[in-house]
Amino acid sequence: MRNIIFTGKGGVGKTSVAAATALRAADMGYKTLIMSTDPAHSLGDSLDVELGPSPVKITENLWGQEVSVFGDLNLNWDVVREHFAHLMASRGIEGVYAEEMGVLPGMEELFSLSYIKRYNEEQKDFDLLVVDCAPTGETLRLLSLPETFGWFIKFIRNVEKYMVKPMIRPLSKKVKKLDDFVAPEEVYEKVDNLFSSTEGIIDLLADGTKTTMRLVMNPEKMVIKESMRALTYLNLYGITVDRITINRVMPDKSPDPYFQQWRGIQQKYIDQINDAFAPIPVAEVPLFNNEVVGLEMLRKVGEKVYGDDNPLDVFFKENPINVIKNSEGHYTVRVKLPFMENMGLEPKIMKLGDDLTIRIGDYQKIVALPIFLAGMESTGASFEGGWLNIEFTKE
Repeated sequence: MRNIIFTGKGGVGKTSVAAATALRAADMGYKTLIMSTDPAHSLGDSLDVELGPSPVKITENLWGQEVSVFGDLNLNWDVVREHFAHLMASRGIEGVYAEEMGVLPGMEELFSLSYIKRYNEEQKDFDLLVVDCAPTGETLRLLSLPETFGWFIKFIRNVEKYMVKPMIRPLSKKVKKLDDFVAPEEVYEKVDNLFSSTEGIIDLLADGTKTTMRLVMNPEKMVIKESMRALTYLNLYGITVDRITINRVMPDKSPDPYFQQWRGIQQKYIDQINDAFAPIPVAEVPLFNNEVVGLEMLRKVGEKVYGDDNPLDVFFKENPINVIKNSEGHYTVRVKLPFMENMGLEPKIMKLGDDLTIRIGDYQKIVALPIFLAGMESTGASFEGGWLNIEFTKE
């Protein structure tokens, strides 16, 4: 199944472009599901239909879904919340505060990831999954969660397995107070189920033959800056961005001086986008004289974005992470991080066994090194042409 994920700064019109892409694919005969993972859902409004937490048929070959965080929490996390509430009550904290303690930050994004993996594993209902993600910052946090939470949960699970069970559980049967602190087995089962449901999701998203990300932006300074940061971090996770859409472009032949001035400002930024993001293909969507709502208007958007192209095509291919052999015993791990040199952030690099950890700002990526690099030492790192080059040599 093909996966196309849309993201961009809030308010740029990514939902409209995502919906237009899904509709165009459906009109071409592909069985398509478009799914919104944005907590502030607007997909149903864009399509002008009522959507729910399960796929709803919109038109021929097209289904839509708005992920329900509250429904997922009640279905998959109820036991954990009850345990946290019981634990807080034993400390004198009750009510809403105790309930909220059982919801970890980022739970919404994790449930969204689990849907993407589930549909890809089933591979029997749809040819294309289009994901309308939350704004850029939330999307990037989504990508970092499996590694961050996965490590944390494994740590907690091991503590419970090797320390809590042998030492505390026998005592808790005799000392009732201790039982407040010992989670029932089903709590750990729910935790395990959640994180196993997202295991391997980053590998799926980084498989450029199956999944690509598409950025939507307006020709505005702040939007471009955020898109540059997004492309850098997406490359850090090995995710391919294969297309960019500039939305709401002013008409270039308007007699009105007001529009002429705005078009001049926009053209400067359009040129900047084409130069900075090359060779990724860039499409432009004009500012229509009607609100982009409903299937008819979305088809017009789809025509402007894709022309005669097939939306399922991969429009740009480049492996953001690769290994180069320079000479005997000397290798370079290359990570594509465009715009990194201008962001004022220094990458922190740490090697432990065959894991290479790259941390930039608040984001961290663990790269599994080939076995032949595991016994080598890193001798330094440098930037060149938008690539972070990490050198390895034999001791």
